[in-house]
Amino acid sequence: MKILFLSHYFPPEVNAPASRTYEHCKSWTDNGHQVTVVTCAPNHPKGKVFAGYKNHLYHRETIDGIDVIRLWTFVTANEGVLKRTFNYISFMLMAILVVPFLKRPDIVVSTSPQFFNGLAGYFVSRLKRAKWVLEIRDLWPESIVAVGAIRNRKIIDLLESVERFAYEKADHIVTVTQSFKQYMQDRGIREDKISVIYNGANLQLFKADQTDTDKETYTDGLNALKSELKNKFVASYVGTHGMAHHLDTLLEAAELLQHRTDIVFLMVGDGAEKTKLVAKKHSKKLDNVIMLDQLPKQAMPHIWQLSDVSIVHLKRCKLFKTVIPSKIFESMAMSKPILLGVEGEVKNIIEAGKCGLLIEPENSRQMAEGIVQLANNKEYLSLLGKNGRRYVTTYFDRNILAGQFEVLMSTLLEEPKPILGIEYGAFSTSIRT
Repeated sequence: MKILFLSHYFPPEVNAPASRTYEHCKSWTDNGHQVTVVTCAPNHPKGKVFAGYKNHLYHRETIDGIDVIRLWTFVTANEGVLKRTFNYISFMLMAILVVPFLKRPDIVVSTSPQFFNGLAGYFVSRLKRAKWVLEIRDLWPESIVAVGAIRNRKIIDLLESVERFAYEKADHIVTVTQSFKQYMQDRGIREDKISVIYNGANLQLFKADQTDTDKETYTDGLNALKSELKNKFVASYVGTHGMAHHLDTLLEAAELLQHRTDIVFLMVGDGAEKTKLVAKKHSKKLDNVIMLDQLPKQAMPHIWQLSDVSIVHLKRCKLFKTVIPSKIFESMAMSKPILLGVEGEVKNIIEAGKCGLLIEPENSRQMAEGIVQLANNKEYLSLLGKNGRRYVTTYFDRNILAGQFEVLMSTLLEEPKPILGIEYGAFSTSIRT
C-alpha cells in the first residue's frame, strides 16, 4: 500500500500522538508499505522549533524508512485559543496546497486532535481520489470545551457541525476507546463504520531491564538524577502539564507528605500549566518535588526505571471518563504500578490487569494515601508491576496493534462497501467479564 498520513505531531516530538503515529508508520514501513507522513517542524509544546530544524516552507527527510514532509506552519506555544487556532488552520491549508504535488496514495489517514488536521484528510483524500481513514484519539471540540478553553456557544455549535461532517464523510473511523465509538454511534454514525484500535506500548523500547549501554547520551544527567533519588520512593508523573491534567492535586499530595522524607515526587514534561506549577512548588517550598523539562523519547524508559509508581491523573470531568491516557501502557511495560486518578473506561484496564490503585480525581488526600500504601508494601508494589507487564504484553503490544490497523486499511481498499467495525484484541472481551 501507499499510505499518506497527516499528523500535526511527529518525532522528535515526544507526546502521545507523535509516538502512536511514528510507531504505526514504522511498522507499516517494515512490512514493505510506502509511508509518507505530512507534518510540521517539531515545536510542541513550547512553540519553539527544535534544534536542527527550521520552519521552512517545505522540508523533506527520511526517518527509519518513513518519508517525512514538514510544512511551514504558524508556530506558537500550546496556550492561547486564537494563536493555536491559527496554528491548526495554517497547517491544514498548507497540507491542502502541497499534497496535490505528491504521488497519489492508496489511502489517506489523518489523526485528530488537533481536529483541523483530521479534517485536512477529507480535502486531501478527495484531491488524490483515495480512501480516507479518520483516526480519533480525543473527542473534539468536547475536550477543549471541557477544560474551559472555549465558552462561546455559537463557536462550539460551528465546531460540532464540522465534527459531524468529518465523521460522515470519512470512509472509516478508527478510535482509541470504546467510549469514543459509543459517542459517535449516539450521534448517528453507523457501528460498522467505526473500529477501535487501542493505544499500546513499544515493548522493545519500554522494558524493565534497561542497561547502562541503552542510555546513550543521557547517561550523565540520569546518573545525577539517580544519585539525587537514591534511597527514595519515587512517585512519578511523566507527560503533558496541561489544563486537563489538574496537577495541582499532585503538588497538594506532596505537601501532605512533606513529613515522609523517604518519598519524593518526580514531574517530567512541559505544557501550558508548567510555569504556574513551578511557581506553586517554590511558593509552598516543596523540596520533595523534582521538576524536569521534557526529555527525548529514548530517555523515558530510564526515567521509569528510576521510578517506583506512575501517577496518571486528569481533572474531574464527565468527558474524561471516555479517555484512556496512553502513558498507562508505557508504565505497565516498565513494570511500574499505576496510581490512577481518572474515572471511566481506563479503570477497567487497571482492574483487569491488577496493576494499580484507583483514587478519585482531584483528591490529593487519596493520592497521598495511595503512595504511602505502596511505599510501605514493597511486595505488593512488585506484584502490581509484574501484573502490568504481563497484561500489556498480552493485549497492548504496539506492533501487533499496528498490524491490526494495517489489516483494516487493506480490507478497506479491497471492499467496495464499508468494512465491519472491529474491536481489536481479546482485551475487548476480557475487561467486561
